[in-house]
Amino acid sequence: MTASTSFSTDSLPASSLAFPEFFPFTRPFLDEQTIADVGDCLRSGWITTGPRVQAFEAALSAYHQAPHVICVASATIGLQIALVALDIQPGDEVITTSLTFVATINSILHAGATPVLVDIDPETLNIDLAAVEAAITPRTKAIMPVHFAGLPVDLDGFYALAQRHNITIIEDAAHASGAFYKGRPIGAMGDIQVLSFHPNKNMTTGEGGAILLRDADLAAKIRQLAFHGIDRNAWNRFGKTGTQNYDVVLPGFKANMMDIQAAMGLRQLEKLDACVAIRKMLAETYMTALADNPYLRMVSLPSYEHTHGWHLMTVQVTDTAPLTRDELMAHLKERNVGTGLHYQACHQHSYIAEKVKMDPAALGQSARVGAQILSLPLHPQMTKDDVHKVVRIINDVFNIAMEKAST
Repeated sequence: MTASTSFSTDSLPASSLAFPEFFPFTRPFLDEQTIADVGDCLRSGWITTGPRVQAFEAALSAYHQAPHVICVASATIGLQIALVALDIQPGDEVITTSLTFVATINSILHAGATPVLVDIDPETLNIDLAAVEAAITPRTKAIMPVHFAGLPVDLDGFYALAQRHNITIIEDAAHASGAFYKGRPIGAMGDIQVLSFHPNKNMTTGEGGAILLRDADLAAKIRQLAFHGIDRNAWNRFGKTGTQNYDVVLPGFKANMMDIQAAMGLRQLEKLDACVAIRKMLAETYMTALADNPYLRMVSLPSYEHTHGWHLMTVQVTDTAPLTRDELMAHLKERNVGTGLHYQACHQHSYIAEKVKMDPAALGQSARVGAQILSLPLHPQMTKDDVHKVVRIINDVFNIAMEKAST
């Protein structure tokens, strides 16, 4: 730490270096049209799975260029259902990253499989392809890469590896709505993708998710698994042209999406590209404004063609900073700046450390990043002025910390 280093705060008085009210790190974009559509759904009398879910699935299919889409209650249950549909058995291994939300790993455990955690690329924070290859054994049945913060992994590399070893890839695409790989939306190629529509994601249905795939037989099985193993949807059975007779063909889950959610999703999808464009503009503003701060490390972008979804704007507090990550987050909260922690490395959680076999020494980058990373405010209602104010507050916090350290 060099105490003489300081950052510009545009000569703002200290009293103004805070938001007057709490400024959250994320906020769902829900316009009056969306609210009206939900009201129409409620007044229609059909609020659970029905025609709006069917329309939403069709719209998602068109946007993602994925022939089959099944909407579900969450991305977490979507990942688990995908694993079950692939007949993953106890003893089978699924390789994934430790730098993710715990839902990724929980879905593997609930499916009865063994998670195998590997390290990340420290530049992009995505799962490291070479580490995945080194972890493959005869028991490996699937690879579950995460498009971290909305940055697509190198899909060509992953699918070439999977084909060599006859392994299925389930992409945890919870962060990747609006992301593209080599000009094609996530979901347009590969085996299976699972999206999340949680309120902090690029588009939301309140809660919810979707499973995208190209295999018609597997899609039919997933659709049955998502609703009790029944061979037809409830709204077909209860409609005028339906029949009450049905068969249960396998032990399924209760994981269906409601029409109320789909009413939100249809409007959200219409605005997705515009919202991602705003996120990109804000993220680039952050990266430019923070470029001279030696105590924050920014993510690096890969050379392959991609469109980042910018679900999260993450930075890492370096070892030389006068504050730890947790201290910085606390000081920002005092200035009414909300932040997120995405994520503590999963292998450091007590349950996973106990249940999942791993070599912590091989997860050093995940542990380091997990101790240093935080997410800055990023959502479509923000402006460039908001970004610059957040940056000025961050710089002021560091300035004060450095002044204290030098006395």
